[in-house]
Amino acid sequence: MEERERVLRQFFGKSHSGDLQEAVRGLSNPQLILLMSNGEQFEEHVKKLESLYPGVPSIGCIGMSYDVEVVEKGVGIVAFTEGVAAVANVLEDVSIMPVKYIARLEQDVANVDGSQRDTICIDFCSGNDACALTTIYSVLKQRSIGLVGGTGDAGKVSANGKIYENAVAYALVKNLNGKVKAYKENIYHKMQNYRFIASRTDKAKYILGELNGMPAKRVYQDILHVSEQEITTQTFKNPFGKINGDDVCIISIKEVDGNALACFRQVNDSDVLMLLELGDFRTIVKETVQTIHRDFSRISAVFSVNCLFRYLLFTDNHYMQEYLKEMGTLGNHVGLVGYGEHYNNRFVNQSMTCVVFE
Repeated sequence: MEERERVLRQFFGKSHSGDLQEAVRGLSNPQLILLMSNGEQFEEHVKKLESLYPGVPSIGCIGMSYDVEVVEKGVGIVAFTEGVAAVANVLEDVSIMPVKYIARLEQDVANVDGSQRDTICIDFCSGNDACALTTIYSVLKQRSIGLVGGTGDAGKVSANGKIYENAVAYALVKNLNGKVKAYKENIYHKMQNYRFIASRTDKAKYILGELNGMPAKRVYQDILHVSEQEITTQTFKNPFGKINGDDVCIISIKEVDGNALACFRQVNDSDVLMLLELGDFRTIVKETVQTIHRDFSRISAVFSVNCLFRYLLFTDNHYMQEYLKEMGTLGNHVGLVGYGEHYNNRFVNQSMTCVVFE
């Protein structure tokens, strides 16, 4: 009986008007809090949350949240209340040298004493994700601890009641009575045999200048028969993919830059890219849910990060409600709409990553 009472519990509270008091109604004894707020009230919410639950580990970012519906403008609160050990912290200067703060993470990992089986790292990043993830994962991989996270808006995150710019906030969550597992969902597949070598890239600006020696914008337009104005919405159906071992990293197009394309993640000279096309996402989501059901006989909680572009695509296709219902069949499912998704050491676009707690 003792063990049953200590099963991990996930709380989700929301307020569409941004009333934090309403969002935390009924929340007692949290071990970790995740805050997802709007840009106008973020700072106020961070302060208020800390005063309501002083000393409770917390991380936060600006972004939409969801359970059975999406909270677009207000505030969403996720909390783990039982059966977990958790710690929250921050690595600063992510654009220059996050490794300077790595001792914090090493200490936290040692304190939580987690393993691949029972521990996950959840992170909220303000930007420069690839650098932040490489740094975090260099510590996590020593114990094979997985990571799921995303990028918030406006270049700000919070950790333990303080706001940071140019930083990554992280929480280590150890499930005291069961396993955890991270998943990544890709609703795209390779389009025909298009294969490109990237060149004339600008790492700092995420610019993709040429594909196989031709202007990137023209190559994309010629293949897909789209106008320049249509490129930024066409990427919902046809992003680029970068081969990463046996996996494909999705690269979304942000905007047209002269004859080049600005992307949402870095492309380097000589990277091998392919063109992707949208698959049958309804079926793919069902398959993900089935896979998770096969892996877990009982589920306490699911926390996911969905890309903003997936949210827009699903909304355009009148599928968002159905999607949340489908994920809801797993049990207690909540999450963040992010501007980039994190899966272990990988920074991906247009994907869903999630962690499932037994």
